[in-house]
Amino acid sequence: MIVKDLKVGCQTFTWEMLGGRFKGGPDDLLKAITDGGYAGIEITDTMIGRYARKPSEFAAALKASGLTLVSFAFGSKSGFTLKDQIDADLETARRWIDFAAAFPGALVSMGSATVVSDGPRDDKFAIAAEVYNKAGEIGREAGVQVAVHPSSHHNTLLFDRADYDRIFSLLDASLVGWVPDTGHILRGRQDMADTLTTYRDRIRYVHLKDVDASGTWAMLGKGICDTAKVIEIASAARNFNGWLVLEEESETAAADPAGAVKTNRLIMRGYGA
Repeated sequence: MIVKDLKVGCQTFTWEMLGGRFKGGPDDLLKAITDGGYAGIEITDTMIGRYARKPSEFAAALKASGLTLVSFAFGSKSGFTLKDQIDADLETARRWIDFAAAFPGALVSMGSATVVSDGPRDDKFAIAAEVYNKAGEIGREAGVQVAVHPSSHHNTLLFDRADYDRIFSLLDASLVGWVPDTGHILRGRQDMADTLTTYRDRIRYVHLKDVDASGTWAMLGKGICDTAKVIEIASAARNFNGWLVLEEESETAAADPAGAVKTNRLIMRGYGA
């Protein structure tokens, strides 16, 4: 299957997941991603390093590397589910939205709401939706699109289809988009095609990664993700910007992140991307 106008970016979590084993910095990431054949990067608050308060310098580094900033991703120790942390979370959102505003077309991706305290789940959904929606308002004022990125990691509030239905019922679709992540959707035992199709017009860009039948991370194309179908559905989405961001969390990537992301980029060429 060939779909025109697809662009392929790389997410820096492939290195972030290594924790202290990664001794490099953001410039090392730019080099590895450029060498891997990517056109864009999604970087996180953890990996931005010395550029955190220097968007103009980061823009210059991206230009020298031939990369586009697809999105800036951040999370919160509050899991976006603590009422007394709403103001702090929104201040953080404003900081990174202002950063992303220096990069035309760049989005801000907010991590998955996470359970970090006791209490009713309904209350946590309400708090998360308030944070996401208010961050979306900040983004609209700054000219930056904001999107939510559900995950399947420990204590996530946004795991299965019922969770997705719940949070999307509370989010203002005109303010907050969606970054579907194929690996996390599959780990949540969801019907990939149905979930993507149901919420198709919320899609801003896509995180592509793979898992095996047990939910263990796998290299792209080595698991159960129907990549062709994902691209087909996303390409028909009204607000999809054309970016497919590859994020690799497998043991293969843990052993050789630069080699793994280069392999995945080659895989994507088979899909016309």
